[in-house]
Amino acid sequence: MTEPLDWQRLVVAMAVTIAAAAAGFGLRTLLGWLTRRAVKTRWTWDDLFFKLLRDLAVVPCTVLGLWVSVLILHLKPGIRTTTGRVLVAVLILTISIAIARFAAGVVSSIALARSGVAQSATIFVNIVRVVVVGIGALILLQSLGVSITPLLTALGVGGLAVALALQDTLANLFAGVHILASRKVQPGDFVRLDSGQEGYIIDINWRNTTIRQVPDNLVVVPNSRFADAIVTNYHRPAQDMSISVKVVIGYHSDLEHVEKVTLDVAQEVMATVDGGMTDYEPSVRFNAMGESSIGFSVNLRTREFTDQYLVVHEFIKRLHRRYRNEGIDIPFPQGSLILAGAGSAR
Repeated sequence: MTEPLDWQRLVVAMAVTIAAAAAGFGLRTLLGWLTRRAVKTRWTWDDLFFKLLRDLAVVPCTVLGLWVSVLILHLKPGIRTTTGRVLVAVLILTISIAIARFAAGVVSSIALARSGVAQSATIFVNIVRVVVVGIGALILLQSLGVSITPLLTALGVGGLAVALALQDTLANLFAGVHILASRKVQPGDFVRLDSGQEGYIIDINWRNTTIRQVPDNLVVVPNSRFADAIVTNYHRPAQDMSISVKVVIGYHSDLEHVEKVTLDVAQEVMATVDGGMTDYEPSVRFNAMGESSIGFSVNLRTREFTDQYLVVHEFIKRLHRRYRNEGIDIPFPQGSLILAGAGSAR
């Protein structure tokens, strides 16, 4: 038995709804301020927690106010039931989206912490979002009175057909998951493929791996091909790497003096050039006796792969200047030209 609607109850119901919505916006403002304060802390989880509460501030408060208003108005049972289901559906949808964002942020934070770079692997983030929103959609349908058992059966049969039709896409998806799960390659690593492409991995998504080359060009490689490629990772197990510079000197040079001068230059470069490992001891190894020169290698070490260009550049400049000041000869290639019949008389 429902009571007739009067203006007094209507005004009270509207006031309750407006007050609940205002409280939700006020709570959202407060949580937004706390979120900005939490960003300044070293701990990442408090940022995500306050963002979750901020996303959930307005809608649940408004839904609660609307439901109290429905109870105040004493609506018909059928209308009250329908309104309750709609409000519950809105609440479930809002919570699902908020939890999906929170879970995506958690996965992204874990990926950043493990890779140590400023890029994220979107494949795990997207998978988490889809799973959470999918579960929320099923709960939403169940709350609306829709049986999800036939839907799950249809999804199972349809999923098999989709899997057969999207073999390449699924192959790339699982290849991407395998690449990240193995942790042999992570976003931020500098890699070189057996096909010749090299650069920094900036992202691994559900379909392809994106590589940023040194000239800032992007190379997009399907995950399945990347997983099958022979990959050299210059950031694993450590980012610092050794480089070898080839040098030749003349036979009349004093090898002891040459080694001492070369090591002096190498140590200076390691200590002063950006990218050099200051605690590394360079070495010189004579390894070749050619027709007109003696060859040797100078071993240096840089913090990462791209640092070698500046280090080698400065080393060659300084070594050439020092050799010239010390009188150490760098021989030119020599050859002989014999003309057939030269010097014959007629």
